[in-house]
Amino acid sequence: MFDKILIANRGEIALRILRACKEMDITTVAVHSQVDRDLKHVRLADEAVCIGPNPSPQSYLNIPAIVSAMEITDSIAVHPGYGFLAENADFAEQVQKSGFTFIGPDADTIRLMGDKVSAIAAMKKAGVPTVPGSDGPLPEDGDRCLEIAKKIGFPVIIKAAAGGGGRGMRVVHTEAALLNAISVTKSEAGAAFGDSTVYMEKFLQNPRHVEIQVMSDGQGNAIHLGDRDCSLQRRHQKVLEEAPAPGIPDDVRQGVYDSCVQACVDIGYRGAGTFEFLYEDERFYFIEMNTRIQVEHPVTEMVTGVDLIKEQIRVCAGEKLSIKQEDIVIRGHAFECRINAEDPKTFFPCPGKVNNFHAPGGLGVRVDSHLYSGYSIPPNYDSMIAKVITHAEDRKSALARMRVALSELIVDGIKTNIPLQEELVRDEAFAEGGVNIHYLEKKLGL
Repeated sequence: MFDKILIANRGEIALRILRACKEMDITTVAVHSQVDRDLKHVRLADEAVCIGPNPSPQSYLNIPAIVSAMEITDSIAVHPGYGFLAENADFAEQVQKSGFTFIGPDADTIRLMGDKVSAIAAMKKAGVPTVPGSDGPLPEDGDRCLEIAKKIGFPVIIKAAAGGGGRGMRVVHTEAALLNAISVTKSEAGAAFGDSTVYMEKFLQNPRHVEIQVMSDGQGNAIHLGDRDCSLQRRHQKVLEEAPAPGIPDDVRQGVYDSCVQACVDIGYRGAGTFEFLYEDERFYFIEMNTRIQVEHPVTEMVTGVDLIKEQIRVCAGEKLSIKQEDIVIRGHAFECRINAEDPKTFFPCPGKVNNFHAPGGLGVRVDSHLYSGYSIPPNYDSMIAKVITHAEDRKSALARMRVALSELIVDGIKTNIPLQEELVRDEAFAEGGVNIHYLEKKLGL
């Protein structure tokens, strides 16, 4: 096991990792930007190193600075959390070349799954269901692109191979609009990702977003830990998640579970990972794999009882999986509401000083947050400041528990999206279960 881990992140996920390390008796190093010197995990870590000014490119995305911090603190491994450098193959490669361990898959696997075209090819080979599409990059020949689109059937969606987070994609409803859409998407992809490769898929009209959590040790052992529904989204950003996904037949679930586990074995995957799917008409369609821990991992932890961060650390230290598939039993239901420092109507970020912070409590209530009374939220980073998670014996009870938890949550001094979350957990259609990915935007009139 690692003696010392450097946490290359900030906020609630950095605190979450620090807690897991402390329980495992692992020494922790927190790196931080100048403005983040008062973060809770920085105060609690065994050692802290300032790695640069406030802008992310000069601190949390500064690979040489992070590697240097590992060197001067004699760290053994680095945990990237999510976001920032978590899925950066160059970072993973540089860490390894410098003699340290990256807590995640190796660089080649990150590259394989980071390129949507190669990822889809790998998934097809493993038997993971995919969306009907171009089966590779679109050719330069416009007539050939039209043939592919006709074979798939309109509407289609053009996607950047190196895209992510909802960027680099364009829906096309007619033949007349196709070639221009391809050209524009290529230009945008080149500018945003440094790679203008695009591919084409069938555009599903009203799907849900369902994802499957996996854990693999890179030694031929892999398991799934059930699924999550993340369909409540705004501009491709998740707002509220739950586990398990409601209303999916067990036989449909099991088939896709098995294929995901097989894919992990086939590609030699190591660490925590998430297969993301669109789900429509009782069919799963693979869209991408996230080669890191997810923001919404707590709902899976609540229904399985497995500490995903600890298991992630163990397998990346070279240990075999400590749990077998038969050990995974889904118990009850869990929800997670993301709490953001933003105006609940305009969604504009609202950084500032938190005069008073009070977290809800009680049976089946968990709050992952780096907030404390008197903390000042900087304007430089993502607006998420907390995650409220509830768990109960069934979906209805877990949702009722979330309503109570949100009513107890106090974040005084700034605007937050708590009013929006309170509205969502009382929404009748959401309470029924199974709303699609367009539901929230339609509800908000976007």
